[in-house]
Amino acid sequence: MGREKSPGLKILWVWTIGTAAILVTSVVRTRMQDMQSMMNQNLEQTPNQDQNTSAGDSPLKDETVLPDSDREIAERL
Repeated sequence: MGREKSPGLKILWVWTIGTAAILVTSVVRTRMQDMQSMMNQNLEQTPNQDQNTSAGDSPLKDETVLPDSDREIAERL
């Protein structure tokens, strides 16, 4: 008898789990679209960088921007 639940409670659980599934799916879909757009932007920028570099230039440059406190530590090294 303790395991028997009212139909309203069962409907509430189905509603809650369904809503959570919809929200998770929405978040995952949004993250995947953002990742895809970032990858497309990187692919579009890569050919432009290859055209702008000459044979003597290195495409890999250290252009890391550091805060002042980190810059002082890096200069000591």
